Amino acid sequence: MRLVGSGVISAPEPGTPRAVAKQCHMAAYPDGEILVTYRVGASSDSERGNGEVRRSLDGGRTWGPAETPWSTSFDGRRGTIYAPSLTVLGGEHLLACVLWVDRDAHPGQVLFSPATEGCLPMKILLADSHDRGRTWTPFREVRMPADVGPPSLTSPVRRLKSGRLLLSVETNKEYLDPSPWFQRVVYLYSSDEGGTWTAPVTTTQDSTGRIRNWDQRVNVAPDGRLATFTWTYDSQTVTYDDIHRRISADEGLTWTGPEPLGITDQPGHPAILPDGRMVLPWTDHFETYSLRARAASSIDAPLDQATEVVLYQAATPVAGEGTDGGDALVAMSSWTFGSPFALPLADGTVLVSAYVGPHDGAIGINWYLLDPNG
Repeated sequence: MRLVGSGVISAPEPGTPRAVAKQCHMAAYPDGEILVTYRVGASSDSERGNGEVRRSLDGGRTWGPAETPWSTSFDGRRGTIYAPSLTVLGGEHLLACVLWVDRDAHPGQVLFSPATEGCLPMKILLADSHDRGRTWTPFREVRMPADVGPPSLTSPVRRLKSGRLLLSVETNKEYLDPSPWFQRVVYLYSSDEGGTWTAPVTTTQDSTGRIRNWDQRVNVAPDGRLATFTWTYDSQTVTYDDIHRRISADEGLTWTGPEPLGITDQPGHPAILPDGRMVLPWTDHFETYSLRARAASSIDAPLDQATEVVLYQAATPVAGEGTDGGDALVAMSSWTFGSPFALPLADGTVLVSAYVGPHDGAIGINWYLLDPNG
């Protein structure tokens, strides 16, 4: 695999409300138009963070101006948009899925509490567009039962082979809750294009609460199988374990056991090509301080080390894990690179977006073009 191009999607504007951009996702229409979404703000955890959209008509080489299509207020409360993502449902229909953080509940507080590991109140909001994102319906909430806690997003909404939609959600604790955190990943399903959703179904959990299965990335292979890649944190040893892969042949009802992949830290969103090959980008904050990618012949095949490509190399190390789970969550806000998202293109190449920057006052979104046949 070869890196054949790179460039800037959104440059940072230090000292402004657009100084830091993170959490990028992409979606593509069959005719080649690509849309990228990301969160932008004055800092990594800015209370005034918003979601932006940009468009490319040339395979990601150049990008149009930033669009800010969504309100940051919901149900009469002040909030922040995190992790905006788009899913093409067919024709011109586009589904937006965002994580909305309530900033009125605990004014001035950081997203995650280092004392309790709890997080600010959050909601999953959806909106529809029938003109490729130029106009939108008002946000509507995907309501969660109390045992999910504040829900956070781990992947865009995915279309399953059956036609249903899949929403992957990570559970959290309330901000002031001092009890142990039993984190898990749950799935919700929709048979009416996101109008209604099933009750959450737990797919990944350590019953002891020791292992945190964070930022699970899920995608669908051409044969309908699901592949997930999970950021695995051991709260007892205060270390990140290998990224773990799981495969499901029945749309998430049952899974293979967790398979350590021999690469450590945070998985990106995998690209799955029409022939079943896969490209997985990931972030290594603690050993090589870089963004990397490897290819595999299928979703369950080994990631071939010979295909490894360095997308971005940081000049200096970033902040460490912290001393416990709460500190680890807070430390994430200081990271200056990450969130790689891989998208297969019609010409057989793979486009990767990621956030990169020299410091937490100047972080933008870059693109990287990979040739998996190289």
